[in-house]
Amino acid sequence: MTYLLALDQGTSSSRAIVFNAEGTIVAMAQQEFRQIFPQPGWVEHDAMEIWQTQLACARDALTKAGLRAADIRAIGITNQRETTVVWNRKTGAPIHHAIVWQDRRTEPTCVRLREQPGLAERVRETTGLVIDPYFSGTKLKWILDHVPGARAQAEAGELAFGTVDSWLLWQLTGGQVHATDVSNAARTMLFDVRRNEWSDAMLAALDIPRAVLPEVFPSAHPFGKTHAEHLGGEILIGGIAGDQQAALFGQACFTAGMAKNTYGTGCFMLMHTGAQFRSSANGLITTAAAQHDSRPAYALEGSVFIGGAVVQWLRDGLHAIKSSSEVQRLAESVPDAGGVMFVPAFTGLGAPYWNADARGAIVGLSRGTTVAHIARAALESIAFQSTALLQAMSKDAIAAGGAPVTELRVDGGACANDLLMQFQADLLGIPVLRPKVTETTALGAAYLAGLSSGVYSGLDELSAKWQAERVFHPTMPRERAAALMAGWERAVRQTVAD
Repeated sequence: MTYLLALDQGTSSSRAIVFNAEGTIVAMAQQEFRQIFPQPGWVEHDAMEIWQTQLACARDALTKAGLRAADIRAIGITNQRETTVVWNRKTGAPIHHAIVWQDRRTEPTCVRLREQPGLAERVRETTGLVIDPYFSGTKLKWILDHVPGARAQAEAGELAFGTVDSWLLWQLTGGQVHATDVSNAARTMLFDVRRNEWSDAMLAALDIPRAVLPEVFPSAHPFGKTHAEHLGGEILIGGIAGDQQAALFGQACFTAGMAKNTYGTGCFMLMHTGAQFRSSANGLITTAAAQHDSRPAYALEGSVFIGGAVVQWLRDGLHAIKSSSEVQRLAESVPDAGGVMFVPAFTGLGAPYWNADARGAIVGLSRGTTVAHIARAALESIAFQSTALLQAMSKDAIAAGGAPVTELRVDGGACANDLLMQFQADLLGIPVLRPKVTETTALGAAYLAGLSSGVYSGLDELSAKWQAERVFHPTMPRERAAALMAGWERAVRQTVAD
């Protein structure tokens, strides 16, 4: 039997999953780690704690599966994207806490960058991104500017920068490999996604020494081997991809026009656009998709800031439910939301609106409104926001001479909610497909490792493995769906003061 080990390093926990060659889960282990908040808007992680928890999970998963290092063909790594680590090449010790993707401390730097004539457009054309603290480049600049002696050390080649994948790769290989893949490099605001190489212009704009950067490879690549002491033997590390690109790959969305949506705390929707770089005219960003070989692959991406987190608010803020699992039963106790629209803009609105000043609103209340109506409206808000994203993607696809998205593959915790998935299909007017294996992020990393290590022959074989657990077909008349979306857009406009 052939086995693959996926290391899934997330924002709040580290996980490890052993898959067999059929993509079936054999064993899993998970550990949470600390979230550090030095001041409002700042979010940090202890990079050593990330490494220690990830290594412990890998060992635990192997033990649960009854396997040894020699039984694992290859390891795939998938990770929280944009989170930034800088460490000393000689000691392997981080020089500062990891700055997490959620961190907003570099907004003043981003303001200055946006004010430079033509720079915002050059960033979008080169990197596919917008100038925002979300991405790694300004986080790296902050560390070099604020840690005493860091910039001089960086220019002397004594420091290494990486997103979490690079950090884990360095540790797993005993400091022998400093590398990343294109999907993570594309989230730094320093990478030319058209040329698949670091951009001298972006490095100059952010004052980043090239000496700190990792080498960039395709996502399916023999990156190196684990140091024998970590897992009891050497294992090939054969795949790396950022979490959302890994999920796109795990969903077997390999060709232009295929799309997936991950329903987590937020929602992340990606649509594969093939080998052509496409800029969005509808509020999306362009990113590198996971590359199984040296050929370029791209995706359009949109993010919903508050997805499943709205259910947490119902529980912890409104105290409408005692546990998140109760929300479907409460929402189903009424036939519809009774005209209530809930826009959960607690931290502004993400794509395609990009309005940081928006704030949450519940509109359409009447004397007949109950907490069940509000719960249903909260659940529906996840589908409304995701529909706005997919409509933007379809517009971009049509403008580029392609076709609109014809089905949506889903994953993430909230995709288990049948009411939400059916409403999503009704709003979109296309089938929503939930796979048998919903751990698609880890599965994508395993697939990439399997490709580079010869477990799989190619993408056709992986496509054949993908199976739907349930397909939600739209049943709502299109006129009704259009009217609901129009009502949603009216509600969104009310979240921003005149």
